[in-house]
Amino acid sequence: MTPGWRFLIWLGGLFATGLFLHLLGGILFPFVVGMVIAYFFDPIVDRLELTGVSRTLATFCTLTGCFFLFLSILFLLIPILHEQILTLIRLLPIFFDSLRTWIDPILVSIESDIESNIFVKLKKATTAQVGMAVHWVSTFLTSILSGGLAIFNMLSLVFITPLVAFYLLRDWDKLVAEVNSWLPLDSAETIRAQAQQVDKTMAGFVRGQATVCVLLAVFYGALLTIVGLKAGILLGVFAGILAFIPFIGWTVAFVIAMAMSFAQFDSFVSTAFVSVIMIVGAITESYFLTPWLVGGRVGLSPIWIIFAMLSGGALFGFTGVLLSIPVASVVGVLLRFWLKRYLQSTLFQGGSDNHKELK
Repeated sequence: MTPGWRFLIWLGGLFATGLFLHLLGGILFPFVVGMVIAYFFDPIVDRLELTGVSRTLATFCTLTGCFFLFLSILFLLIPILHEQILTLIRLLPIFFDSLRTWIDPILVSIESDIESNIFVKLKKATTAQVGMAVHWVSTFLTSILSGGLAIFNMLSLVFITPLVAFYLLRDWDKLVAEVNSWLPLDSAETIRAQAQQVDKTMAGFVRGQATVCVLLAVFYGALLTIVGLKAGILLGVFAGILAFIPFIGWTVAFVIAMAMSFAQFDSFVSTAFVSVIMIVGAITESYFLTPWLVGGRVGLSPIWIIFAMLSGGALFGFTGVLLSIPVASVVGVLLRFWLKRYLQSTLFQGGSDNHKELK
């Protein structure tokens, strides 16, 4: 079979996979979550299995322990988060009143300095742009929620995901070995090498970034509560979750934190403390936590991560968001592999005499 036909076959398989995800994206959410859980906890089960515990028992103990740990944290946080959500709802009208009181004199001053018709046009243009931005964000969130958090998917998440996670985690090594046996014989070593790079990239980012998110949630929640910010724990958890999205996550969390502090505090000092906490958190994440726990070896650019998550959410809903990091890892590894092959090819070197044997 010629290389051209192989390329077409692989391209057709990729297209079929994308079509499959697009058509069945609404029901794949619990299965994708189960796969993520199985992938995340496979190293733990492997270590338990090395001690002599059977794979089935190791899987059961791991998932059961994590489930009860999650429930314990949830039951501990739900009453606190519920109260803080109510507090945040009560603060919103105060914030908007304060914002209007602060902005109205500025608008009056601007209107007095600028010709009336120019000001009206500027105001209309600004309103239109803000409206477009709000519409885009709402459309994006609606696509995620309608694709991933429908009632059926919520029920299937509760009942189907644990089963999928258990059986996938129990049979993970067998599945990997089975897929490995299907690889084309003349390309098997190359595919295995790239698959190892994908696994290293994805595991390094997901596990490392998840740890960063947890640490940041504790950091923000504790310090914002200490300085007296109402709903500080809620904001800390929210900021920790958003830390998974580079740059954008922290910016959104910072804006919300400052808005809440302006609505609550009359003292500039307290608001300054909130801003310092958020800035110190960003510096700690960028210069200490991320280099230590994630590192540059994963090879995933923050811009590439943002693009992948937004694209996945827009195309396949919340299922696409979950799949965005694995897909970004695969594409990143393949692009680096193809670039290496290109730099070793006659297409780049410009002659058969300079051609180097591909490894």
